[in-house]
Amino acid sequence: MSLNNNKPVLPQSKKLTLGLFGFGVVGKGLYDVLHSTPALQASIKKICIRNADKKRVIPQEHFTTDANELLHDESINVIVELIDDADAAYNIVKAALQKGKAVVSANKKMIAAHFEELLHLQHIHGAALLYEGACCASIPIIRNLEEYYDNDLLSAVKGIVNGSTNYILTKIFDDGLSFKDALLQAQQLGFAESNPALDIEGHDAANKLSILLAHAFGRIAAPSEFLYTGITSIKKTDADLAKQKNLKIKLVATAQKINDSQIAAFVLPQFVEEQDELAGVSNEFNALITESSFADKHFFKGKGAGAYPTAAAVLSDIAALRYNYKYEYKKYLQENTPELSNDYYLKIFVSADDIEKIDKDQFAWIEEWHNEKNNNWVVGIIQSALLQQNNWWKQPGVSLILTKNPVVQNVEYREIGKKSLELAGVI
Repeated sequence: MSLNNNKPVLPQSKKLTLGLFGFGVVGKGLYDVLHSTPALQASIKKICIRNADKKRVIPQEHFTTDANELLHDESINVIVELIDDADAAYNIVKAALQKGKAVVSANKKMIAAHFEELLHLQHIHGAALLYEGACCASIPIIRNLEEYYDNDLLSAVKGIVNGSTNYILTKIFDDGLSFKDALLQAQQLGFAESNPALDIEGHDAANKLSILLAHAFGRIAAPSEFLYTGITSIKKTDADLAKQKNLKIKLVATAQKINDSQIAAFVLPQFVEEQDELAGVSNEFNALITESSFADKHFFKGKGAGAYPTAAAVLSDIAALRYNYKYEYKKYLQENTPELSNDYYLKIFVSADDIEKIDKDQFAWIEEWHNEKNNNWVVGIIQSALLQQNNWWKQPGVSLILTKNPVVQNVEYREIGKKSLELAGVI
């Protein structure tokens, strides 16, 4: 930075010419916010869409159905990918990186499925891929994990990373809506994915946790490698019990160090107390809590769904490209990156409409056992590997919810749990 008449002068930034793929909720949102920020010096040259016959709010000459028209245009130096087809998005992003174009994406499923390959493509072609909008929409968590927590030793990252499920749970708890009506509202407001199963079955949150793991701890892991589920199994009796105990139920994504060399990762419904920071996170809002050696705890909160919150994150990535910003992936490249482990214990609440559906022999320790017609539940300690290896807790009529502070680190449980694993044939 130089001085001219004692006034700082900003470093010169490059002009960005964008090729946009997708003009849905987020694509239209980005178009709007770009026209509200002329100082950015970024303009959309062409928009590639799938359906040329669909009526749109801007003139037809802005659109094309030919992807190559954007990918082969040398004047376009940034590709912005905002479509909901993960396979098509992968082909677009791969082709753009191979041509040395910078890419901004919000497709968490595509990134989680191809993370290592996309990292390699960035390296060999010298092109940046930014995806802040893929994790928590308006919350700038990826860049914070990359930059602020570069040297501060993180011990945990956890929070609500799916706005649709949080909206549904809020409406069920606060407004007394049925699951079906709450989901319909989320879809009508544009919070839910076009395929709602991606949200309510936990796939979206798991994809986001996969990305967060890489930036928080340098560990690349596909969602299939850790424990996750959604909110479809939560029953009215679970919600009623939570209210009686002044608790709320949230779908919480967690990545937590269990020792210097191992990490536990999971996405599961969890009971949270009223004084917990996550309890007050309602509707489509997301929130993340980071825990680290020096800074202790930080709490991030922001809208996690909707056109403008996601568009704002995409806009931030575009702005960063003016100064040639790239993720450095230093935690991934360092030696002694912690391994993902299932060698830990969880304290869980399991309810079932039939007591026989609860496999009590899987538990290392049972603290509570409640048995009455159509309302049976157990609170106990179970080894994570047993949950990953068995699906009894995913049967219809069965729900699993974590207790507060669910990760248990106790030698006694580990010894009991080892016997359970041997009996189950897991080890």
